[in-house]
Amino acid sequence: MHEQIARPLYYLGVHLLYASLVWLVAWLLTSIPHGSGTIKHWIWVATSLNFMLPLGAVVDESLASHFGWASPLGIIGGVGLRIAEDGVLSAILGTAWLLGTALMLTRLCLRLRAERRALQGFEDSSGDHKTPMFFAQGVPVRFGRASQPPSVDGLLRPRIFLPRGIDRLLSKDELDAVLLHEIAHAKRRDNLIRLVHEIGLCALWFHPLVWITGARLSLYRELSCDEYVIRGARGRDLVSALAKLAHPDRPFLLHATASSFLSLRIAHLTTPQPKTGRVASRLLAMTFGAVLVIGVFQTVAHTACCFLAKH
Repeated sequence: MHEQIARPLYYLGVHLLYASLVWLVAWLLTSIPHGSGTIKHWIWVATSLNFMLPLGAVVDESLASHFGWASPLGIIGGVGLRIAEDGVLSAILGTAWLLGTALMLTRLCLRLRAERRALQGFEDSSGDHKTPMFFAQGVPVRFGRASQPPSVDGLLRPRIFLPRGIDRLLSKDELDAVLLHEIAHAKRRDNLIRLVHEIGLCALWFHPLVWITGARLSLYRELSCDEYVIRGARGRDLVSALAKLAHPDRPFLLHATASSFLSLRIAHLTTPQPKTGRVASRLLAMTFGAVLVIGVFQTVAHTACCFLAKH
């Protein structure tokens, strides 16, 4: 009975240790000033997925017994055994995790429900909501309630929603820049990526690095979409559009996530990218990929499937 509890705890510990080490590398790499925001965004996407996919534990379970040099992580195994042997502690920790997960799932469902209601009001104000107003690079774009910020809805088939009257506030070039930013969100399925991370957060709510990963994802999600605008030669237009949309007296305000990084976004948009930026981006991607691969085998090198059986 103890082994049935201790074994999953051991592999959970191995997984979280490996994922936390990968997180540390991601933090260090993305803290380097140079490099593409898009590359840094995908680094954090991979970091988020790494927390949800137990790569270290899976490899440990399936391959570690084939390596004679593998050795167990005694600290992690010892903690798991002590928890398994203490029935009261096991019950307390299990109950706390279940309650926390239930609360996080409820929180996520309430957020999705609120967004759905806001979208329904947005659609109702646009009249005939079955037909898109127009398409931008293949993405349907519609106008709706003036109080809603520019946003993207949908997971697999995203749509862009713009507040009615925004074309009177922004110039044509500024509106094109805003559209390019939203198109980048839509084509990359950012809503789906965000939802996947939040589902993982519901299970790993107790790990602070998973929360920080969500914040980093939000930041680089915006910066990478701004880079898409820069590549379209609309960077200055987006800066002026952001200034208008973020003004407290304006009827159209930015989405809370976008406005929280406003100063960083403007700095990113107005700072010329060095000629070595592309090389730095490739080095970041290759370094992080190497860490993911090497980290798995380093985990195997210090763990063994038969560890718990020896106790």
